[in-house]
Amino acid sequence: MARRRGLDKHDVITAALATVDREGLDGLSLKAVADALEVQSPSLYSHVDGLNGLLDDLAIAVTAEFGETLRDSVVGVAGDDAVGAFAHAYRRWATANPGRYELSLRKVDSADKRVAGRGAIETMDRVLASFGLSGADATAAGRTLRAALHGFSTLEAADALGRGRHDASFDYLIDLFLEGIRAGARSPS
Repeated sequence: MARRRGLDKHDVITAALATVDREGLDGLSLKAVADALEVQSPSLYSHVDGLNGLLDDLAIAVTAEFGETLRDSVVGVAGDDAVGAFAHAYRRWATANPGRYELSLRKVDSADKRVAGRGAIETMDRVLASFGLSGADATAAGRTLRAALHGFSTLEAADALGRGRHDASFDYLIDLFLEGIRAGARSPS
C-alpha cells in the first residue's frame, strides 16, 4: 500500500462515513477506513482516538448534518406545515441513511455533540413555538414527536410495519400529533 500524503481528520471522517453508507455500521472498522484511504491502520491514530473515538467523531458529524437537514426543511413554513415538513425530513433522512441515523443516536459525552445537536433542538423549538408551546410543554411535545418519528422510522427501516400504505400511516401519525398539541394548548395546565 502506498502512503497517502496530506491525510487529515476530514479525510478519515469522509472515508468512514462512506464505509458506513456502503457497509452499514457493522461494517465499520479502522482497517476498512485505512483500506479506503490506502494507508495502514496505525496511520489513523494520528487523527482519531481508535474506533471508539472515530465513532464519537462520526456521531458528532452526522448529528450536525441531520440538524441542518431538519432546519432546512422548515425554512419559510410554520404551524401544521412546519410539523409536516420536519416530520417528513426526519423520516426521509433516517430511512435513507440508516447507518448515519444510528450514529446520530450514539451517546457522546462531549460539548461538540451538544453543539451539533442544537440545530435539531432549536428547529423543533421554533416549530413548536408556532403553537404557543414553550418551556416544559415544548420539551414534552418535542420528546413525543421525536419518539413517534424515531419509532416509525425504525420500524419502517426494519420492515416491521407490515404491508400497506406506510405514507398514509405516517400522515396519520402527524395528524394525531397535531391534534394532541392543539388539545394540550386548549387545556389549562
